[in-house]
Amino acid sequence: MPPVDNEMRQAPCPAEYGEYQQTQIRLLQVSEKVLIVYAHQSSGSFNSAAKDAAVEVLTAKGCTVEVSDLYAMKFKATATAEDITGKVKNADHFRYGEETKLAWEAGKLTADITEEQRKLTEADLVIFQFPMYWFTVPAIMKGWMDRVLTLGFAFTHEKRYSQGIFKEKKAMLSFTTGSQESMFTANGINGDMNVTLWPLQNGILHYCGFQVLAPQIFWAPSHVPSEARGTMLESWRTRMLGLLGENPLAFTPLDCFDGEKGYQLKPEVHEKHAAKEFGLTVGIHLGKALPPNNQMKAGV
Repeated sequence: MPPVDNEMRQAPCPAEYGEYQQTQIRLLQVSEKVLIVYAHQSSGSFNSAAKDAAVEVLTAKGCTVEVSDLYAMKFKATATAEDITGKVKNADHFRYGEETKLAWEAGKLTADITEEQRKLTEADLVIFQFPMYWFTVPAIMKGWMDRVLTLGFAFTHEKRYSQGIFKEKKAMLSFTTGSQESMFTANGINGDMNVTLWPLQNGILHYCGFQVLAPQIFWAPSHVPSEARGTMLESWRTRMLGLLGENPLAFTPLDCFDGEKGYQLKPEVHEKHAAKEFGLTVGIHLGKALPPNNQMKAGV
């Protein structure tokens, strides 16, 4: 949907959580590090409120939280030769993946990239907070993914998917939509949200090895009353109390595919699921019905 975000900010929370929530926070004290990659232009937005809620609750739990506010940072979105200091290997036929791998190995990536890679290296959990633009992330956040998740640092041919470099880390999407939930269903005009999320959650996050937590979706906050926005934020706060202990979404392990045959699903795996009603995942569906909520709920 078009990059228009007229959402109104709901005050992030009451001054106090209440006795029960404060007790839960004390019981769940942890020392994990969290990186929030945040993309919204306005501090008065619902996305800003969701980001602030995450910082507040996770910090109260004992986490160390860093925020990369991409618009405030004026983060460069385009992947170019300017991301490398010094000479490149082949200026006449510049290939970003190969050149940035060499630059990463030599310590010649620009400072903005290396700083984000430092944050990512230290993080146990990464939360991407954004308004959905055109069924994906805003361009500035896609630029962060293109420039920070470089070959060698974030993935290699051998280290990807379930055997990926970041397999000990968790990541998740937290975002607002401009359309109501019913429009993102199998019968809705926008299509199944599980299909929309597959390229981001499988093709980027899981590809780099992340354990992908179920997304936090705030359905059309700009089209609901203030009280409903408050309820959305409170639900997010409650979820964060146990967020780091959640099970990730299910993806088909890399060793289920035959690397010598074009990474096709191994016959024995295919046969095992031949009689089942649903495919393995949204993308690896075996010509069957898609498994319900495969990209939206853990354990399915």
